[in-house]
Amino acid sequence: MSIAFSMPIPGQSLTTEPKNLPFERPPEVSDPIKALDMHVEKITDSEAMEDAFYFLEEGCDLATLVEGMLRSAVMSGIHSVDVSLAIAPALHEYIKGLAVEAGVEFDEGFDKPEERQAIRYQRDAGRAADMLRKIENGQLPMPEDDTEEPMEEPMEENVVAEAEVKEPPKGLMARV
Repeated sequence: MSIAFSMPIPGQSLTTEPKNLPFERPPEVSDPIKALDMHVEKITDSEAMEDAFYFLEEGCDLATLVEGMLRSAVMSGIHSVDVSLAIAPALHEYIKGLAVEAGVEFDEGFDKPEERQAIRYQRDAGRAADMLRKIENGQLPMPEDDTEEPMEEPMEENVVAEAEVKEPPKGLMARV
């Protein structure tokens, strides 16, 4: 069977019985302390710890591992997304401590400065291009020049006369 035909069609979820899936019902645990205890108990199981360390050694970063564990619990109806957000840092630090104690080399999954700088540059370049396009289309006013001009000394009359004699620029790019 083709992949295109194995996916649900839009609106298909509206044809099933409401609260049929675990995450559509109220969560089993609403207390963050109890949810954290449940995750700690689950991760200290030797088989679960072995699997977690395997993924960390194979290149999965710790933040992604914790996020996957918490999403799985939300999808299973164990706790809500709010509880996940509350316990994520504590669970992250607990698993980090276990991995360090076990001598597992891993990436924590936090931002790397070089990658962050590249993202910031791309974002700023996109914003600048967007502003230029809006200025050209007349949607934004032309920015004023903020540079300070030196104090002008009184000009002689003949200098003013020469400035008035100048012809205005002509051509496609000349200002009107």
